[in-house]
Amino acid sequence: MTLSEQPLGSTGINLTRTGFGAWAIGGDGWRYGWGAQDDAASIAAIHHAVDAGINWIDTAAVYGLGHSEEVIGKALAALPPHARPHVFTKCGLVWDESDRSAAPHRIMKPASVRREVEASLRRLNTEQIDLYQVHYPDTGESLDWGGSAGEVSPNATPIEEYWQVLADLKTEGKVRAIGLSNHSVAELERAERIAHVDAIQPPFSAINRTAAAEIAWAKAHGTGVIAYSPMQSGLLTGAFSAERVAALPADDWRSGHPDFTSGLTANLRLADALRPVAERYGVGIGAVAVAWVLAWPGVTGAIVGARTPKQVAGWLPAAGLELTEQDLTEIAAAIEATGAGAGPTRA
Repeated sequence: MTLSEQPLGSTGINLTRTGFGAWAIGGDGWRYGWGAQDDAASIAAIHHAVDAGINWIDTAAVYGLGHSEEVIGKALAALPPHARPHVFTKCGLVWDESDRSAAPHRIMKPASVRREVEASLRRLNTEQIDLYQVHYPDTGESLDWGGSAGEVSPNATPIEEYWQVLADLKTEGKVRAIGLSNHSVAELERAERIAHVDAIQPPFSAINRTAAAEIAWAKAHGTGVIAYSPMQSGLLTGAFSAERVAALPADDWRSGHPDFTSGLTANLRLADALRPVAERYGVGIGAVAVAWVLAWPGVTGAIVGARTPKQVAGWLPAAGLELTEQDLTEIAAAIEATGAGAGPTRA
């Protein structure tokens, strides 16, 4: 299958509009796992996405505490060199091997970053990472849920210092491009004064629209944007119900998240409101949710997670689905009517 591609800012990397998200394939046994996962199914899902034309994978060292990267490394090893997708990963969330259930700490000290990049290169079995990203701003504290930080510790590394390290890694050839995930406009401005921000990775969906300002900043600065959680961790697939949420296992992080508790009713109403649009195009609700993100000005691509080939097949149509102005107006009205999430409903 031939899918259209978009340039990732000025990096020289062209991306399909959707990419394979590898958080869930990290499996269980850590603070933010999605429950048990079969590695063979993960590899099959990656290969199915690549065979369908998807040309990039996004992961992070912390997903499964290294396990997601290891699985990707195995999947890549089975592919011929010409079929290898671009691989993006992240640093800055450091875990304690003696307590794998503890929340990882945000650490971006230069020596720590260099240890992380070497470990990621080894697990991915590659000589260069295509896009290396800072997962969260350094606070010197543990990661609490939702990405919000408490008070910044005096031990936190300033963004100017850790961004220079990433710029150095790019100069050294260990990474091809560098990016920032979950950083504010003010933080992006500080980084840009040190070295160009090649890409950003904000959360963005019809439910979580709060990163609109960061996306606008990126568009104005020639910076690529790869949005994560476009289906809001499954809520906008049409496959969820209150009963299914209630049955989520305790080791699935979603079971305690506000999107699946206090905000669940509004979020499920929004998913249902996307159904008429999906039926017009003969696709699933999840594909419409992803296409809505891709229609936002400045967005290069969207990261879509999968644990099986079947899940990949469910969102593949989004890579080529273009919503009309009528569709976008209808969806904006549905967002406002349901009261789901926060942020602007149109760019």
